[in-house]
Amino acid sequence: MKRIVISGLMLCAGMVSQAQSIDKIITVKKVTEVETILAADDMQGRATFTKGIDKASGYIENQFKKIGLETFNGVKDFRQEFEMTESKTKILNVQINGKTIEQEDMIAFSYQQEASFTEDSPIAVVNIRAGDSFGPKFYEYYQSDKNLLVLVDNSFKRVMPNLRHMNQVAATPGKNTVVFVFGRTEATHFKIDVKNTVSINKLNNVVGVLKGKSKPNEYVIFSGHYDHLGIESVAADANQNETDSIYNGANDDAAGTTAVIMLADYFKKMNKNERSIIFTAFTAEEIGGYGSKHFSKQMDAAQVVAMFNLEMIGTESKWGKNSAYITGFDKSNMGEILQKNLKGSQFQFHPDPYPDQQLFYRSDNATLAKLGVPAHTISTSKMDSEANYHKASDEIGTLDMNNMTEIIKAIAISSSTIISGEDTPTRVDTTQLR
Repeated sequence: MKRIVISGLMLCAGMVSQAQSIDKIITVKKVTEVETILAADDMQGRATFTKGIDKASGYIENQFKKIGLETFNGVKDFRQEFEMTESKTKILNVQINGKTIEQEDMIAFSYQQEASFTEDSPIAVVNIRAGDSFGPKFYEYYQSDKNLLVLVDNSFKRVMPNLRHMNQVAATPGKNTVVFVFGRTEATHFKIDVKNTVSINKLNNVVGVLKGKSKPNEYVIFSGHYDHLGIESVAADANQNETDSIYNGANDDAAGTTAVIMLADYFKKMNKNERSIIFTAFTAEEIGGYGSKHFSKQMDAAQVVAMFNLEMIGTESKWGKNSAYITGFDKSNMGEILQKNLKGSQFQFHPDPYPDQQLFYRSDNATLAKLGVPAHTISTSKMDSEANYHKASDEIGTLDMNNMTEIIKAIAISSSTIISGEDTPTRVDTTQLR
């Protein structure tokens, strides 16, 4: 009994010590400092293939270096580079049944420098009709490996601005061409000419490692994405003088990236991790999750014990302060472990309240989750009413920095038994996905 009492007192003392340490390491001041830099105007919205995202990458790399992380697999620096093919339409001419289509009524997706088609070419004519569900139909044709002329009912013309903002990039580009034309229902005779500027560019994740003491080949991952939407030119006044509108992405996802940096600093200073911890800031999430897909290919999924993907944690959740939700809560018992480690605190993790949004499959956790890793996204974003989501108004002034700091602390404390090797979350049953 005496030994049990002493052990209990030592455990309590350890928890108090951890709480005292975390309050000195993860502070509102430091969280605000990092967040402010990542969401600053001079980062230019951190869009892929821009100087702004390169600047953001450099800042994160410097933070990892100052913290004292190791590079991944012993490479020379923290940059995990990969190539992407980008295509921009230079010329698009389409004639249907003898009539020239206006530029604002069509858009092409192609990775060929030049492509030409007539009704006698190997190209299929398909339709998106009034009453169809546009999204599923669009992606079915957009992701096709065939040449397609897609005739879209004019009732969907409102989506054209969104299509024009799509970045046409691919890791493994196809050889086909897909042309969407709005306001036409049939095409007996047609002629299509497309010319594109095609380039191969490099992107990079930022990856740092804290080696485990007794279980160095078992990995826990903390991730967020540091890319966002960049700059959009908008009319400033009645004279149509144009100014730049910067999509700072303070919540999406400078907040998650800030958390990754703070957690790296915390676990490095605690110096108690039995399992290895990987801290990664992903790129290209906003244009298709290419950064996390590339990262996942470098990992042996069997060695990954858990993944904490941190996405939009800067605002209060629907339950208010000291709360967050976990996507795919029922896919593993990781959420139960986290909540157990927070017993006695005011913080509460909840299951994802937006199951219809399929968030478990939409963020950077998805690729490893599909391989069986208990990989979950932690978020507070009110996906049914987040006022600044994907808007230029997503700036640091809209965030609750005190609450965000408490969320980061809760993630650190709740993950402690996974980091120490005491708890191992159950694997995701891949046969039950989707």
